[in-house]
Amino acid sequence: MTQHPAIRIMGIDPGSRVTGFGVIDAVGSDFQFVAAGCIRCGDGEFNDRLRRIYEQTGALLREWQPQQMAVEQVFVSLNAGSALKLGAARSAAICAGFEWQQVTLAEYAPRQIKQAVTGTGGADKAQVQHMIKALLKITGDLQADAADALAVAVCHGNSQRLNRRLAKAMAGSA
Repeated sequence: MTQHPAIRIMGIDPGSRVTGFGVIDAVGSDFQFVAAGCIRCGDGEFNDRLRRIYEQTGALLREWQPQQMAVEQVFVSLNAGSALKLGAARSAAICAGFEWQQVTLAEYAPRQIKQAVTGTGGADKAQVQHMIKALLKITGDLQADAADALAVAVCHGNSQRLNRRLAKAMAGSA
């Protein structure tokens, strides 16, 4: 059996007040928990919160040195103002990723992330949190935003593994 090198993936669950992050190592079809937490921006001026997301995401990228970064796409709700703020927070994290030259970027829809982790695109936060703890063998408490970020990373890891398998199958059929 071929030994696969570990690929470090950072998942980001953006929010203008709380941005979750999660770091995993993907080794073949296995995922190993590395780190998770939240960037807390508080209630300050919106531009200051965006700066904090950008700076803290950059610091996390330097600390954990992932090869790949995956970010949850904006969920469009009935409140356009909230969606715009979420998009700005997401952009702040993505821009930090652009500055980190070694990282490639991917984006996933919320339903796609939930489907990859729980088997259903309509899962709630508690279901995602439970499955992430089980998949990554995490004991103890795990904040919901950090669990969501780890789910983004796991979704990306699964997607990358599937893409490799498809490419291999297509090469074999050519």
